[in-house]
Amino acid sequence: MPEDKKAKILNLHSQGDKVKVETKKGTEEGIMMPSHDKEVIMLKLDNGYNMGFKKKDVNKITVLEKAKSPKKTSEKLSKNKNLPTVAILHTGGTIASKVDYRTGGVVSSFEPAELVSLFPELGKIANIESELISQMWSDDLRFIHCTLIAKAVEKQVKKGVKGVIIGMGTDNLAVAAAALSFMFEKCPLPIIFVGSQRSSDRGSSDAGMNLICAANFIAETDFAGVGICMHERADDKSCVILSGTKTYKLHSSRRDAFKAVNTEPLARVDYKTGKVEFLQKNYPNHNYPNYPNSNAELVVKSKMEEKLGLLKIHINMFPEQFEFFKGFKGLILEGTGLGHTPGQVPNKESEIHKKIYPALKKVIDSGCIVVMTTQCLFGRVNMNVYDKGRDLLDLGIISGKDMLANTALVKLSWLLGNYKKVEAEKMIGENLRGEINDKLKFEEEFI
Repeated sequence: MPEDKKAKILNLHSQGDKVKVETKKGTEEGIMMPSHDKEVIMLKLDNGYNMGFKKKDVNKITVLEKAKSPKKTSEKLSKNKNLPTVAILHTGGTIASKVDYRTGGVVSSFEPAELVSLFPELGKIANIESELISQMWSDDLRFIHCTLIAKAVEKQVKKGVKGVIIGMGTDNLAVAAAALSFMFEKCPLPIIFVGSQRSSDRGSSDAGMNLICAANFIAETDFAGVGICMHERADDKSCVILSGTKTYKLHSSRRDAFKAVNTEPLARVDYKTGKVEFLQKNYPNHNYPNYPNSNAELVVKSKMEEKLGLLKIHINMFPEQFEFFKGFKGLILEGTGLGHTPGQVPNKESEIHKKIYPALKKVIDSGCIVVMTTQCLFGRVNMNVYDKGRDLLDLGIISGKDMLANTALVKLSWLLGNYKKVEAEKMIGENLRGEINDKLKFEEEFI
C-alpha cells in the first residue's frame, strides 16, 4: 500500500474513539489517546494500561465506537436525615478521578452526585458535601496552601459536618497532615487525609477503598483531630487510620506505602463490613496537651512562617551548604545516626570540616532556630552520647528527639507563625500533637 494512502487510513480516527488496531503480530482494542510522538499511536486498553504502536507497523485501524463527551450531572442529592454529613475537600491527586472517554485520559469530578456515582457506597454511609480548594500536584505544596486548606476545613466545621475528608496527592500528603495537626490546636471532629497510589482508571486503584474507609471511620467513631486513611496491606481487606504527625510514605508506588513511625496505627477499618477497630490502647486519652476531642471548642491557628529550610546531612559536605541558611528563621537538620553533622578533623583529608561548626554558629547567630532530627526513620536523636553531638548542642542546636524531619519542619514553621521566637525554641521540643514520644519501647520488627 502506498505510504500516503496508508497515512490517510490511519488518520481516520479521533482521540477518544474506541478502535481495533491490527498489526502483523495481532490485534488490540482500546481508547485512542494523545501521543507524545506523531509516529506513535497510543491506546488505553481495557485493563487501564497504555500501549503504543509505531504507525509503520500498523496495517489497519477500525473505529468500533466514536468518542462521546463526558456528561456532567447537575443532579442534587437528597439528604438522608439519619446519616451524618461528611465534607470532601479536593486539592488534587487521583482520589476523585475517572476516565474521560473522549480523550482516554483521567479527569476529576468534584460534584457530590458525581462522587456518589463513582463510589455508590458513600451514599449509604453519609450525606456528601464536596468542594474544590485547588487542583495541583502535592509536589507544589507550600506553607500557604496548608493555611488555605485549614481555612476551608474551618468553614466546614462551622457548618456542623460530622467530619472532613481531604483528598490530596500522596507525595506530600503526610507533610500536609502534620501541618494541619498543629494548626487545629483544638478540634471537635475528624479531619482525615486520603490519597491514591494507583490511578483511578486502573483496576488496581486504591482511590475508592481509601475514600470509603475514611467515610466509614468518620461516621462510626467519635475520633477528633487529624489522621490519614490509606491501605493497610497490598490487598483490599482493610485501611488503617494513621497519625497526622508520625506517618511516612515508604514506597513510591505500593498501595500500602504509608506507615506509622515509632508508633502504632490509630485504628483499622474493615473495607467489606465497615467495622472500626482501635489499635492504640490509650485512645482517646493520649498523654499530650490539647489533644483534640469531640467536646472541644474549635481553635485554629493557621499562620505559618515562610522562611525555613531542611538540610539532609551527607558525606563530602561544604561549609557553604550550611551558611546558605544564614538569615533564615528556622532550619531542620536531618542528621546522621543519633543526630550528627561533619565538623571534626580526624585526618588531613577532612580539614575542610573545621569550617562547618563556625558556619553553623553563623546561622544560629543570625537568629535562625536550628533543630536536629535523624535521617533514620525509626529511633530518636540523642546528642549526649558522643562528643560530636555535645559539640552541636554547645553551638545551640536543639534536639528534635524522635520527630520526623518533615514534621519538625512544619511544626517549627507553625510555631514561628503563631508564637514568639523564645516560645518557639521551648515548644519545639515539647510533645504537642503526639509528634514526640517520651521513650521508645523495643520492637522486634519496627516496620
